[in-house]
Amino acid sequence: MDKKERLVAAIENGTVIDHIPADKTYQVVTLLGLDKLDTPVTIGNNFASKKVKKKGIIKVSDKFFTNEEISRLSVVAPKVVLNIIRDYEVVEKKTVETPNELTGIVRCNNPKCITNNEPMNTIFNFVDKERGIIKCHYCDKEQDISKVELC
Repeated sequence: MDKKERLVAAIENGTVIDHIPADKTYQVVTLLGLDKLDTPVTIGNNFASKKVKKKGIIKVSDKFFTNEEISRLSVVAPKVVLNIIRDYEVVEKKTVETPNELTGIVRCNNPKCITNNEPMNTIFNFVDKERGIIKCHYCDKEQDISKVELC
């Protein structure tokens, strides 16, 4: 790699979250609780990108994300790329895909929904992934994924 290309220092082991839309970078930090980690976290924002015009990039040392964490990430920043790093080398690349079902991630915006009145996980299914429309499993209320409140 050309030295001019490296925008942020390399990490030995961990995860690089790349191609985050710039306006979502800090939301990703909060969503994944990266501000509470004891390991080094490098956050870069507003870098030029062919995919998303301006992008954010987050490097998290010694952290590998669970499928549940990746599902949460897909709600605010679908299509980001996770690079798994071991010994300074990318050993795996994953494009985050939004799952068909979101469990315990999104709050239902219907105040009468049982999930807002009983201690239980919400479950949403996609009605239309292209338009970002999800539907509550319990009350059938549809919501726009870009306007949801996270649990």
